[in-house]
Amino acid sequence: MAARIRSVQNEPREEERPLPAYLALVAVYNTVLAAGLLVAHRTGRKVPDRVPVVDLLLLGVATFKLSRIISRAKVTSALRSPLTEFEQPIADGEVMERPTGSGIRKAIGELVLCPFCIAQWIGTCLYGGLLFAPSYTRFIASLFVSVTVSDFFQYFREAIRKKADE
Repeated sequence: MAARIRSVQNEPREEERPLPAYLALVAVYNTVLAAGLLVAHRTGRKVPDRVPVVDLLLLGVATFKLSRIISRAKVTSALRSPLTEFEQPIADGEVMERPTGSGIRKAIGELVLCPFCIAQWIGTCLYGGLLFAPSYTRFIASLFVSVTVSDFFQYFREAIRKKADE
């Protein structure tokens, strides 16, 4: 597999992809997930047979909002700055950035800039929270759901205002 990764990396392409670093991130993710499940098992925490729909929706919306905050929010750009470079503001307090560096630095930069990619990690953390601290996890997730609901009302209000100005 390592030989295949090296041969793919040596092919000319427009953009270099740090495949070994991606593989390392996948390994870290799966190791942490397996370790968390092992700790849950050994401490007697039961993984539910089914996730209640209310938790699915709560954590789904919270994951969405957190992934946007981490990957795009202007105010969290200081946290991303060691791995990214500013390109331009995009809309509603969000910015567009690009990853810098190479290897693992670039791979982590790509991870934190992609709301779809980082959502997997955030969702996993939230579900881990349900196993180890369900009340706190639901409370924190509810906070991000309320922010998401507020965002919809902000957009709705702005759309009504624009329609009234026409």
